[in-house]
Amino acid sequence: MDLTKNPVILESDLPGIAHHARGKVRDVYTVDKRLLIVATDRISAFDYILQSGIPDKGRVLTQLSIFWFDFLRDVTPTHFLTATVDEYPSPLPQFRDQLEGRSMLVKRAKMIDIECVARGYLSGSGWKEYREHGTVCGIPLPAGLRESDKLPEPIFTPATKAQSGHDENVSFAHVVSLIGESLAARLRDLTLEIYHRAARYAETKGIIIADTKFEFGFVGDELVLGDEVLTPDSSRFWPADTYKPGGAQFSFDKQFVRDYLESIQWNKQPPAPSLPDDVAEKTSEKYRQAYQILTGRAL
Repeated sequence: MDLTKNPVILESDLPGIAHHARGKVRDVYTVDKRLLIVATDRISAFDYILQSGIPDKGRVLTQLSIFWFDFLRDVTPTHFLTATVDEYPSPLPQFRDQLEGRSMLVKRAKMIDIECVARGYLSGSGWKEYREHGTVCGIPLPAGLRESDKLPEPIFTPATKAQSGHDENVSFAHVVSLIGESLAARLRDLTLEIYHRAARYAETKGIIIADTKFEFGFVGDELVLGDEVLTPDSSRFWPADTYKPGGAQFSFDKQFVRDYLESIQWNKQPPAPSLPDDVAEKTSEKYRQAYQILTGRAL
């Protein structure tokens, strides 16, 4: 892959457009009563944004989210309005070179401060908790499970943002204490329904969705699905043909980046290092592959 084919965008620059927020990957702007979300090519690892980006990463995250918003339209309303730059209000179309393929105009929602995580397989922080306590987010699981084993049934394992900025796994009872039983149950049921739908579809394409996280909010009185949806940044995608429980799995995500940072023995303190071109290229290729396999379309 030619890394110079599509320039890497680490930060959007839209003079005259009110800045709303800046996340690890996304720059968000206020556009009248709506929001413009621009997915950059920034990449974070171990909770730090690296100095170099991943070519086309923002385009993959945006286009894959749009695919899933459409796929899930009969399951839940979403915040998505349009990704067609010509439909954006003036003066946004003049920034086409920064917005094309990597931006969305969305409804402004009052977001719920709960990460809605669905797990169908035992991995990551869930595997760590299971080894220590036999539970995931306090949910008892059968004894004898191995890393990456498929769970008897997918489970809802919510998380909240701790003061450190890390996601912190919490129990369903804790979510109830924060937002009430009725809304907590709605989030749980909708999270699991979306996961079931998406996981069944992905299996037909040869991809296992091991786990994923969603964010919801309210537009008026309507509960909507927001943020990004079922991307390599918010999910673990495993190739079904190489799946072998009992250890970590090959994944369509930034594992190449994590492996490189471990190999150079970075102390995981700022400043974060830059990536060699070959690591950025391999990571970009995995993001593109996930998009192409799931949608059947080239980026």
